[in-house]
Amino acid sequence: MERIEFSLEGDSEKTEFYVLEQTKLGGFDYILVTDAKEDEDGEAMILKDISDPEDPEAIYETVVDETELEAVCAIFSDLLDDVELER
Repeated sequence: MERIEFSLEGDSEKTEFYVLEQTKLGGFDYILVTDAKEDEDGEAMILKDISDPEDPEAIYETVVDETELEAVCAIFSDLLDDVELER
């Protein structure tokens, strides 16, 4: 599982997440991340890459639109047979 660090807007400390899966939908990249290491239960979030191609680092935001969230959640559920996603 890939570990990535995020800098939250307005915060100098970094937050660590682990990438469970990634996909593309409607021209946008999405990642499913968790705050737990392998074999641990944790909270998961679906993040959308909203950065421009020329940005030096990716910019992600939490998916909050219900329709978009349902669509992306269905894809991740299909990709990860052994993971149960709860909303």
